[in-house]
Amino acid sequence: MKIGVYGGTFNPIHVGHMAAARCAAELLKLDRLYLIPDGRPPHKHLADNTPPPQMRLEMTRLAAESMELGDLVRVSDLEIHRKGKSYTVDTIRAVRERYPKDELYLLMGTDMFLTFQAWKDPDKIAKMCRLCAFGRSETDTESLFAVQRAYLRKTFDAKITTITLPRLVEISSTALRRRLADLSDRDAAKYLAPPVYGYILRHGLYGTHTDLKRLPLELLRPVALSHLSGSRIPHVLGTEETAAALARRWGADEEEARRAALLHDCTKNLSREEHLALCRQYGVETDPFEASEAKLLHAKTGAALARAVYGVSDAVHDAILWHTTGKADMTLLEKIIYLADYIEPTRDFCDLTQLRRLAMEDLDQALLLGLTMAVDDLSRKKMVLHPNSVSARDYLKGRLP
Repeated sequence: MKIGVYGGTFNPIHVGHMAAARCAAELLKLDRLYLIPDGRPPHKHLADNTPPPQMRLEMTRLAAESMELGDLVRVSDLEIHRKGKSYTVDTIRAVRERYPKDELYLLMGTDMFLTFQAWKDPDKIAKMCRLCAFGRSETDTESLFAVQRAYLRKTFDAKITTITLPRLVEISSTALRRRLADLSDRDAAKYLAPPVYGYILRHGLYGTHTDLKRLPLELLRPVALSHLSGSRIPHVLGTEETAAALARRWGADEEEARRAALLHDCTKNLSREEHLALCRQYGVETDPFEASEAKLLHAKTGAALARAVYGVSDAVHDAILWHTTGKADMTLLEKIIYLADYIEPTRDFCDLTQLRRLAMEDLDQALLLGLTMAVDDLSRKKMVLHPNSVSARDYLKGRLP
C-alpha cells in the first residue's frame, strides 16, 4: 500500500489542510492517509487560546469525515497521547513498525520542507519514508524546491516528491483564529468544514463565545452537524429540507420545523451508557423498552439536550421526542418531523414513492402509512417495537376513513 502521513497542530484544521490532503491522496494515488494532530509540537509555541489536544483531534475527525473519502482518510491519536514533545521521527517510526513493507509518504507544506534539515533526526526520517512537499505553484516555489531537493538528496539520500496544489486556499491558522474571534466576520466560516465551525461555536473556542440558546438558523446548522458522524450529515440535511417543504405545504412554522430537523439526531452517536448518563443529568424518565435500546433513547436525550443547551421551544422539543416512535394524537409539527425523518431523499431502505407522494396530499394518511410500515418492518425483523408506535397507528386507524 501507499500510505500518507500528514501531521500538524491543526489549530484549527481548515479547508487549506483538507485541500492539500485531498490533492496529495489523488496525485500520489494513496491507499491510506493518516491525519495526525500534534500533541506538543517542538518547533513552535502554541497560542494561549489553543484547545486541548483532544479537541483538536475531534475537529480533525470532523474535517476528515467532511472530505467524504471514506476509509482512505483516517485520524490518528498517536501524537496527542505521547508524553513530551511530538517529534516526527517518532511518529514515522511508529507507522513504519505497523506497516513494515508499505510505501510511506510524509506530507508537508513549503515551510516545513525548506527547514527539514533542522528537524530532529532528518536522516532517520529520510530512510523510513519518502518526503512529499506541497507547493503553491511552480513559479512561486520551484526555484526554492529545486535547491532544497538537491541538498536533501545529497545530504540524506532522501526520496522526494513535490506537488503543486491547484486549489490552494490562502489562509493561515493564525489569521483564521483572529478572524473567528471577531464575531462580525461571518466570512471566517468559509475556511472551515461546517461541522468544524459548529464544533468551535459549540465549545466557544478561539474567543467565539456564542449564545447557543439564541442561535440563528445559519449558525445552528453547523453546530448541529458537529454532533454527527459524516455519514449521518446528509440524512439530517435532507430531513431539514423535507421538514421545511412539509411545513410550507401544511401551514406549520418553517423555522421551528428546521430547528427540530437539525437537532433530531443530535445524540444519535452516543453509546447506551452515554444516553443513560444524559437521562440522569436531565431527569429524563425511561421505560424498559428505551433503557435497553439506544435507538429509542436518542429521541429522549436529543430532545432534552436540544432544550437544555439550545433553548428550543416546547413544540420543537416534543417533535424531537416523538420522531422515532410516534404517539397517539400527534401535533402538526410532530407529524412533520416524524415523516421528514422517514422520507427524506437519502432514505433508500424500502420503496418510499407512495409515502413521499402522500405526504404532500394527505398528511394524516401519510402518517398512518408510515407508522404501519415501521411497525410491520420491526415486527418482521423481530426488533424492539415500542408500544407508542402501535398506539399511534391504532389512534389514526380509528379516526381516518
